[in-house]
Amino acid sequence: MSPLRRTQATLAGLVVIIAAMVGLVIGSVPLYKAFCQATGIGGPPRQVAAESSAATGKMVTIRFDASVAKGLQWRFAPQSREMKVRLGEDNLAIFTATNLSDRPITGNAVFNATPDKIGKYVAKIQCFCFTEQTLLPGQTVDMAVSFVIDPAMAADPLSNEVGTITLSYTFFNANPADERGRS
Repeated sequence: MSPLRRTQATLAGLVVIIAAMVGLVIGSVPLYKAFCQATGIGGPPRQVAAESSAATGKMVTIRFDASVAKGLQWRFAPQSREMKVRLGEDNLAIFTATNLSDRPITGNAVFNATPDKIGKYVAKIQCFCFTEQTLLPGQTVDMAVSFVIDPAMAADPLSNEVGTITLSYTFFNANPADERGRS
């Protein structure tokens, strides 16, 4: 094989690899969501418009975890670190976020529930994590999440022993290019 043909073959191989990597990056979020919806394992809890399940006598402890991604100049924390809830009852948790910078920043939050097997039983009715949040310089806001723990969890032999659920929220900069332009 001539040096030109080898170079062309190598270049073609690199183009295929780069195209595959770009495809994986573009498809990773939809594939992850589809996997979580299909299996109910891990991933984000489900979002619902309203919950009509009847409450049960079983109680669980909900712990709240809040963090911000590296480079996001916000302080973000739950007002209460944990609460006891009854399965099937509507619950409300409040988080506080403060923009520590001298410019407006828009963030978006991702959420998850652990243990992983419990995610399918956490129903978010309303959450700050459904939309982007813009905070002005120095602004502090309270943000709510309304949720229900599905009473079906008590009947699931794989999940009914769970007594503590952790709901985690991490804020990311919705416009990371803004951070690169400032140094």
